[in-house]
Amino acid sequence: MATGVEFGLDTFGDVTADAEGNRIPYGQVIRNVIEQGVLADRLGIDSFGIGEHHRDDYAVSAPEIVLAAIASRTERIRLGTAVTVLSSDDPVRVFERFATLDAISQGRAEITLGRGSFTESFPLFGYDLTDYDRLFAEKADLMSHLLTEDAVTWQGTVRASLEKQHVYPKTESGHIRTWIGVGGSPESVVRAAQYGFPLALAIIGGAPARFAPYVDLYHRALGEFGKEPLPVAVHSPGFIASTDEEAADVLWPHVRVLFNRIGAERGWPPMTRARFDADIAEGAWHVGSPETVARKIASTVRTLGVQRFDLKYSSGTLPHDRLMTTIELYGTEVVPRVRELLAADAPTGA
Repeated sequence: MATGVEFGLDTFGDVTADAEGNRIPYGQVIRNVIEQGVLADRLGIDSFGIGEHHRDDYAVSAPEIVLAAIASRTERIRLGTAVTVLSSDDPVRVFERFATLDAISQGRAEITLGRGSFTESFPLFGYDLTDYDRLFAEKADLMSHLLTEDAVTWQGTVRASLEKQHVYPKTESGHIRTWIGVGGSPESVVRAAQYGFPLALAIIGGAPARFAPYVDLYHRALGEFGKEPLPVAVHSPGFIASTDEEAADVLWPHVRVLFNRIGAERGWPPMTRARFDADIAEGAWHVGSPETVARKIASTVRTLGVQRFDLKYSSGTLPHDRLMTTIELYGTEVVPRVRELLAADAPTGA
């Protein structure tokens, strides 16, 4: 087992609560996210990702701006999105914004392209949801051309064509590391391989092991398209506290409110504590003491053979101080312990 696994943190900039349970202002949430990113850098965490949303329970609709603020106060951590909703954005503008972030951060920008699990951006920016698949497919194709940083000639149906067009600024390295985020669509897995994008699996429900066929499909597709091997990342939710019991008890009321609010929109049954506990024990949630979380992350990495694990540490109104504690424990205790566990798997002399 190789031990060169990267460890990141992701947040959606959830609108959190104060000590009295009142929602704090959007501006303060964004400033808190910046402090969280700065702490992650100080602790030596490899990457920090911020999601893009356009609804009232999330504060960040322009992650690149927040990432630029973090870049100005950090030195080494890679800064990216979780995810950029490419379907309702313009690939040229996406490239321009991230090339600018790359300049500010001295080469630390990353992009994770995705369809997005929410659809508010479609009517907001004038897109028809019936074009959901076509928008992403064509824009991903255009993005693959833009990322070469050469003159682009491209024609499609969802935006104006380009004829030998350069896009600026160019990056100093000539490359922005760009992933495709996938939540369970085989077509998206194959598309990532087709365009030579690393794969980021969003495992937010069910046992991580059930995603093994997607990892296998990705590697097979890379081979069939004649591509070199590329990394696979996992994005999963979690929370860390001193003990397993404290972690579950503190997190549960925030998850219940978050899940039931979204579930009411999508026709899901109400979340129960029994289901929540089962998701911690056997499912996607990496929740508990540092030792418990480290062992589950190591298991996920082993089972899927991935090269990066990103803990989505924010959950609804979970307060800022709890998020900072989770980041601290992740960086100081969990990640070093996961590395120990993975190193123990490595063959002698590896």
